[in-house]
Amino acid sequence: MSNADRVVLALGGAGTVGSGIVKALLDKGFKVAVISRDNSRLEKLRGFVSPSVRDNLTTLVGNVGSEEGAEVVKHALLKSVGKVTDIVSSLGFSWWQGGPPHTQTLKELHWVIETLLFSTFVSWKVFFPLVRDDPNCTYTFITGGAGEKLLMPGTGFLTVGAASTLAFCQVLREEYPEVPCKLNQVKINTGVAPPERMAPGYLNHLDLGEAVATLVERKNTTHTVFPVNSPADLKKVILGGNL
Repeated sequence: MSNADRVVLALGGAGTVGSGIVKALLDKGFKVAVISRDNSRLEKLRGFVSPSVRDNLTTLVGNVGSEEGAEVVKHALLKSVGKVTDIVSSLGFSWWQGGPPHTQTLKELHWVIETLLFSTFVSWKVFFPLVRDDPNCTYTFITGGAGEKLLMPGTGFLTVGAASTLAFCQVLREEYPEVPCKLNQVKINTGVAPPERMAPGYLNHLDLGEAVATLVERKNTTHTVFPVNSPADLKKVILGGNL
């Protein structure tokens, strides 16, 4: 199956990480679908990708964070693109630094868990059946290393939320060891930014996108965690090595 015959659902594709992935997938010849609750973000994404491949991008307004909303937009998605062969999930937010836990409310913790874990779970439950039983399909989670350590004072809830997502991905790998679909995880252990906002040690979201698109294109690994600690790790996979 050529890239032109593959349709990638990029969950979180309108975000910083996701937009780099969407652009790289389109440039490799994939068809890509992106869902967002915010139509203005979808319009911004359409303006960001290469004009020559813009017709291969399908955008839909919907909420993949609720079971009802995800089911509704799934039907709209299939009506628009006909099929989904690959899924990349980069849901969540890039930063939270609201202060130490004793200054926070239960409502704030609930919001963090809902944003990072609940949306990842709901979208996986609704969309995974579209690719689960086909060995030519892939499902790739993009997660962060913030779940393994406190990045700096005041970021505790980010650690809690990111850790819950890492645990969920581990559960999926171990609960579904024989699933035909290629089920992988890219764990980013550093910051990600667009070129105009780069900081020392950060990953350019375009380079990250190219590496993730390359993994999706090859579809030759499964149940694997690919840790990304530096820009050098991305070059390895782009040049044909392993992360």
